[in-house]
Formats: sequence, C-alpha cells, structure tokens
Amino acid sequence: MARIEVVAPRADWADEFVEIAASLRALLDRAGVVVTEIEHIGSTAVPGLAAKDVIDIQVGISDLDDERLAAAMVVSGYRWWGDIHRDHQPPGQTIPLDELTKRFASQGDHGRPTNIHFRVPGRFNHRYALLCRDYLRTHRTAADAYGEVKRNLARLFPDDVEAYYDVKDPVFDVIMAGAEDWAAVTGWRPHAT
Repeated sequence: MARIEVVAPRADWADEFVEIAASLRALLDRAGVVVTEIEHIGSTAVPGLAAKDVIDIQVGISDLDDERLAAAMVVSGYRWWGDIHRDHQPPGQTIPLDELTKRFASQGDHGRPTNIHFRVPGRFNHRYALLCRDYLRTHRTAADAYGEVKRNLARLFPDDVEAYYDVKDPVFDVIMAGAEDWAAVTGWRPHAT
C-alpha cells in the first residue's frame, strides 16, 4: 500500500480530470458500455482543497455487472478490483446495501494515480459523492477544516490506511450533515450546479 500523503491543492487537477475523462469516455464507448456521466469527485475536484494526489472519477452506469466494463478497464491498463465494493454506511442510517454498491478500478503503478468509481445514478452513494463535492466547493470554511483534518491524519497515520479512513469517514459524515441541510434549503440536486 502506498504511503498516505496529502499535498497542497494544484490548479491542474481539473485539467487532468478533463483529459482522463475524455480517454475514459472513448474507451468505454468503444467497449459498448453505456455511460450516463463522468464526473470529477473527491478532494481534487474542490478548488483550493488539500488532497492526496489522486484524481477520483465517478462514472454513472446502469449495469455494474456489464462484463465489457472489466475487460475494457484491464485492457487499458487499469487495475480492476473484481468484487463488488460497498461505500461506507454513515452512522445512524440504515441504507440498503445496493444503494452503497459500486465497482472500482485504479491506476497508479504506471500512469497518473486515478481511482474510478462506477456507480448507478440515483443511488445513495452516487448522490453522496456529488453532494460532497458541491457542498465543499461552496463552503470554503468546511473545505479548509476538512483539508486540515486530512493533513493531520496523513501525518499521524502515513502507513495505516485503515486508521486514516476510520477517522476520516466519520468526520466527513459530520460535514455531510451540514451538506444535507444545505441541499434541502437550496434545492440542490445532482447536476444542478
């Protein structure tokens, strides 16, 4: 496992996303995989936010079991993490497991460190990633505090990814409580901003 390092924000993360998304779209189109959207998510999608130097991308697809998906990703040099993955369930919530289900691919051994999260549009985990991004883009104080938490966690647990996420995920769930209130007040919906 790679060492956890949180770096200062870089302006070129957005441009790198655009390049990766275009090649990903072309790859999946050639494979016949129906893609509804490709979105830049995670901390590198929030201007000014410290982050691990990994571009996170969410690809909206309706069929997580499409065999063409795995084949296309492997042929293009991504690591395909075979099994179904589930995003974490926020404390105090009972969310059906299919609402947390995703497929996952990554690149980093020989190319730009990238995580690709394949999720079904409309499900809880798909909405969560977009709300997270949009809330942090519009709430600088929350983004700065979150960046500080991540920097400190990386300093305390540079080689312990489980400890890093055991603390980071609940902290982020606190931030998301504010994001949900913001979404209700503003009428936020995915792709509305």
